Amino acid sequence: MINPGLNRYKTVQVRTSSPSELLTMLYDGSFRFLNEAVAAMEKGDRGRAGERLDRAYAILSEFAATLKHEVWPDLCQNLNGVYMFCMGHLVQANIDQDPEKVREVIRILEPLREAFKEAARQVLSGEAKLVPHASATKR
Repeated sequence: MINPGLNRYKTVQVRTSSPSELLTMLYDGSFRFLNEAVAAMEKGDRGRAGERLDRAYAILSEFAATLKHEVWPDLCQNLNGVYMFCMGHLVQANIDQDPEKVREVIRILEPLREAFKEAARQVLSGEAKLVPHASATKR
């Protein structure tokens, strides 16, 4: 049974978090789903593995869909490539029931999570200034 108090807490946490905190939470959620998929595959639970991979896939899909190509074209192109590769790898992992493919996606995404977390820390502390692409500032 789901604790209603916990649900309220999570809702407040999401609504009061900064975009960088939300991004970190989404990465953490994707890692939880990916690790749960690996565990399910290792137990032979194809249904649970597929459901967990689907949730991780949805997060990656959202990451790709929300990239701001007009602001950061090169970065977004690179990130889109990484997300598409990972999404394709998850589909193949589900078809093959191959936990190693899922682990590879985790290894690819972990440095991205850490990089986003560090960039957000630097921006929030004033250590770094983000400079968008020139075409994004012409309005």
